[in-house]
Amino acid sequence: MNYYQHQLNNGLTIVGEHDADARSLAMGYFVRTGSRDETPEVNGVSHFLEHMMFKGTANRTPDDVNREFDEMGARYNAFTSEENTVYYGNVLPQFQEKLQALLSDMMRPALREEDFNMEKNVILEEIAMYWDRPQFRVFEQLRESYYGDHPLGASILGSAESIKNLSAQQMQKYFSQRYAANNLTMVLTGNFDWDKACADADKWCANWNTDNVPRELPDHKAVAREERLADDKTNRAHIALMAPGFSAQDPRRIAAEVASEVIGAGDGSHLYWALVHPGIAEAAQIGHDANDGDGAFYGYLLADPARSAQALETFKKVIADACESGLKADEVERAKRRLATHVLLGSETPMGRMRPLGMDQVYRQEYRSALNLLEQIESVELSEVNEILSKSTFDAATVVVLEPPAV
Repeated sequence: MNYYQHQLNNGLTIVGEHDADARSLAMGYFVRTGSRDETPEVNGVSHFLEHMMFKGTANRTPDDVNREFDEMGARYNAFTSEENTVYYGNVLPQFQEKLQALLSDMMRPALREEDFNMEKNVILEEIAMYWDRPQFRVFEQLRESYYGDHPLGASILGSAESIKNLSAQQMQKYFSQRYAANNLTMVLTGNFDWDKACADADKWCANWNTDNVPRELPDHKAVAREERLADDKTNRAHIALMAPGFSAQDPRRIAAEVASEVIGAGDGSHLYWALVHPGIAEAAQIGHDANDGDGAFYGYLLADPARSAQALETFKKVIADACESGLKADEVERAKRRLATHVLLGSETPMGRMRPLGMDQVYRQEYRSALNLLEQIESVELSEVNEILSKSTFDAATVVVLEPPAV
């Protein structure tokens, strides 16, 4: 693997990990913007804007965009999170120039008002669809309750009200700032021509604007609380939990992932044997999410409403026992091997490497090869994992329960 990095005069960063043995390439634009960067008045604009980026440019109609992707045989998509919006494609190497031309043109969309008005209805339908999903609702409420006024509490989709009130002019203003060249990273993985990629970026992207692109990184102090929501459209209890964790810049985040793997990441975990195997709950999981300047453990329970109280009590006890007694060396080693397998399997394709390569650049301005990632996982010591758990951050957890109304 050969790693490359280049920056245009306007601040656009380009990074690449070249694999001469790969039979394809993946390319993506990582935009450092998401719901946490929105004001309440424009909540949901990042996700809405993601949709609009496929609606054509000054040079291409919406049909042109879709047709050109299809003509290349591309696997392509985009996603929006609390902190990033990413657009990507995966093609055979001979289509590098065409893919880069298309993605780069998309980064300067037309944002036509008629397209905006039409797509607004699509976004509203999407919000309504997701609100019919209990698991989405419980986590949406959880983030809002846990983070409160902190930027990470903002909804990715926004509310029906915020989307209805959003104007095309507000979106254009948000785009002009947040999609400035110095807030974008272009990522390439697989079998590509690096010199040509840099030359083409200079040809197509050198005139992009730069801007002051701030991001608030306030401290967050978690407070223990529990909320209950009643919904007569569900016949199960959906329980979500969030507790303080470690940021994307904190090296302890890897030990936190190992701890989460042991306690609640699927079959064989502590939560599985305590809750799923005996039939107390249908699902019981815990994980760790590392964000910019902040991080959190999160958990999820699915159970019969008649057993929800027992399930939640058992869930808390399993975590408390792990925090108080610590984990065992053999189960930590097994968890590390599972995480290492996941990393290496993902790294075997250019598409699998694109996201971690881009996120390393966005969050820490660093390069970690797949082997570096493996070494970091393998270097986690039992003492590090148990030190994290001994801090008992779960004492400050927020819990939200969504279940049918009591009879």
